[in-house]
Amino acid sequence: MRWDNLFDDLEGQLENELNAEDVEMRAEEERLRLGRLALRQRLTGVVSGAPATRLLRVVLADNETITLRPTTFGRDWLAADLLGAGAAAPQCILPFAAIAAVILDPAQVTPSLAEQTEPPARLVDRIGLSFVLRDLCRRRKSVQLRTGVGTITGTIDRVGRDHLDLAVHAAGTLRRAGEVQQVRIVPVHQIHLVRLD
Repeated sequence: MRWDNLFDDLEGQLENELNAEDVEMRAEEERLRLGRLALRQRLTGVVSGAPATRLLRVVLADNETITLRPTTFGRDWLAADLLGAGAAAPQCILPFAAIAAVILDPAQVTPSLAEQTEPPARLVDRIGLSFVLRDLCRRRKSVQLRTGVGTITGTIDRVGRDHLDLAVHAAGTLRRAGEVQQVRIVPVHQIHLVRLD
């Protein structure tokens, strides 16, 4: 009878150790998964959650907080509707490098950490910020560039590898030689936000 109790006790201890080892292994796998998460994945996780969680509050590198409704994610940027900037939410391009912080509501934390199944690779997932800026240049769109020293309005004339030329002119006017006040070379890493007029 005492042997039965001993074997039952040993069996219980072994089962507890195996369960503890299993729990510890799952916790380590989760730590490794979280360690591989990139900012882009966290943001796409938030946006893929419930409709109430699809807005992002972002603190820019210049310490201003903006509210966005993301529409597209690229490799190192996102396109969004800029909320709280007037009646008709203008569109903007936000480089990930300009994000100082993202303010999450408690309901947004879990979706941001959720394991995401890899969707089929889309072209937009591989497009970098320079490509988007070149497209705006080709379309001759008037833009507002927010940089660390302020906001300037104009039309992008050309885009290099790490900079762009902006023909500065008054907002709401077309880029004409007589309207251009100056041409600025702006390093791409200095761009905090591109607002489309």
